[in-house]
Amino acid sequence: MIYSEVAGEGPELVLLHEGICDSRMWDPQWEKFTRSYRVLRFDFRGYGRSPLAPGRFASARDVIELLERHGFERAALVGVSLGGRVALEIALAAPERVAALVLVGSGLPGHDWSEELKATWDEEESALRAGELDDAVEVTLRTWVDGPRCTPEDVDADVRARVAEMQRRAFELQLPFEDEAEEDLLVEDVARRLKEIQAPTLVLVGAEDVPDIHAIADRLAREIPGARRSTIANTAHVPSMERPEEFDELVLGFLESVR
Repeated sequence: MIYSEVAGEGPELVLLHEGICDSRMWDPQWEKFTRSYRVLRFDFRGYGRSPLAPGRFASARDVIELLERHGFERAALVGVSLGGRVALEIALAAPERVAALVLVGSGLPGHDWSEELKATWDEEESALRAGELDDAVEVTLRTWVDGPRCTPEDVDADVRARVAEMQRRAFELQLPFEDEAEEDLLVEDVARRLKEIQAPTLVLVGAEDVPDIHAIADRLAREIPGARRSTIANTAHVPSMERPEEFDELVLGFLESVR
């Protein structure tokens, strides 16, 4: 069962968390967003309070089923990283359900990831194979929360600790099923179909995020018709947690402008 939570009244808004966090990453936004919107947040399979099980699944299909379960007809989707990639799939697979897109440090299937980033994933995987979860979590924090130009001392210690808790939980849920559960893409050719996206789109990226994420943001802004692009200073891959005021202003301002 996918864990989900709905609150508020108004236009529909769905929050899709990133792959180093779970739905708790939206705590800084929850009270403010639910004042003006009917908001859905949830944990993808293998994160937070959503268990993972053997078999194949598609996260985008899971989200569409959640929309149906909660009676969401046409929602704005705010997706970060993994959540951004899933939001793109939904925008192509079920465009009638998507009123707007906010893509934050978004992933993109088929991106040619840099050797530097592949090396960090190898380091993380080696730590996990050795049973050193704390070391694997630290690789995640160094790569995605600190970013390539900052040190741990430059980052809010509370944000770092909250991401560490969520990432460790994800490892604990996923490791027992790493050879038995496999995610499929609901839309296989997202990167080739960006020009088909009809929803008004805002592309956001943290100024201190890794170069790969900036390259993806540039492509999304260039190829999605009419997309806007903004950068949030002094944050890497978790701007909604590290710079919530700036994040909220940009997101809510955009959503209000396209309603």
